[in-house]
Amino acid sequence: MQILITGAGGMLGRKLAARFSDDPRVDGLLLADLTPPDPPQGFEAKTQSHGVDLSNPQSADRLLEDAPSAIIHLAAIVSGEAEADFEKGYRVNVDGTRALLEAVRARQAATVGAETYRQRFVFSSSLAVFGPPLPDLIGDDQRLTPRSSYGAQKAIGELLVADFHRKGFVDGVSLRLPTISVRPGAPNKAASSFYSSIIREPLNGEMAYVPVPRETRHWFQSPRAAVKNLVHAVFANLDDVGFERTINLPGCSASVVEMLEALERVAGPKALAFVEDRLEPAIVDIVLGWPRAFDAERALKLGFVGENVFDEIVHTYVEDDMPQTS
Repeated sequence: MQILITGAGGMLGRKLAARFSDDPRVDGLLLADLTPPDPPQGFEAKTQSHGVDLSNPQSADRLLEDAPSAIIHLAAIVSGEAEADFEKGYRVNVDGTRALLEAVRARQAATVGAETYRQRFVFSSSLAVFGPPLPDLIGDDQRLTPRSSYGAQKAIGELLVADFHRKGFVDGVSLRLPTISVRPGAPNKAASSFYSSIIREPLNGEMAYVPVPRETRHWFQSPRAAVKNLVHAVFANLDDVGFERTINLPGCSASVVEMLEALERVAGPKALAFVEDRLEPAIVDIVLGWPRAFDAERALKLGFVGENVFDEIVHTYVEDDMPQTS
């Protein structure tokens, strides 16, 4: 099968493409981002890379010319940027998502009488669709109360995918990803970026700053688990998902204190010398409204995975992404 990944130039997109390149079920990749993404090593001949702006409907149409069997829609601007630039957030996160779904619908309408063009459509959503007041444990019946533009945009995306699925245009599913930590590379503009920095930078001998109270609790998943879940969402039998096409993914609940305790257990007390408190009210305002923990029983029964304790997440970064010193 051939798989289209939007936002393929990002961290998860690159890891996901590399994972698919080793999967015998995948015989081709279509990678899309604003700049054409690099193909996975050794899979160049079976990869097409496109530089596109998905908020342009013609760009979305072009990506579907080869009728991919599945689409993983990762393309988005992150929480801090979406909050700072209202127009850009809606153009990319809402208009881009709808343009891609509409392109699928148009392609299906153009193939009436032929094999139905109804592929799996995996949308990467976020726990930012929830906002206060929140219980300590979020269940599947928790109503959406986003307190950020990014959260509102992701909630709209979920509803679009559910409705296009209901109408038979896609075999759609939305995954509410926990905050991904520890992300390799440089910090991004996400309000949650510090959740990687306070582990990644100390492990690499660099300073990091905690912009929220240390008792702040949050819901996490490693990049390795996120990739496993996105792959599972492409191939799994999701008949049991039912009408509710959005899934709260498993994860690990940890406070900043517990994260730093895990860092100390992995790297020793010296790592904590690279962590300082530096409160940022704008970050506090966003992050304190996010969920602290989820009941993920439904997702676990469907075969999705997550870490149990934050130590596992730190070890995963060390094994998968930490720069090697000579």
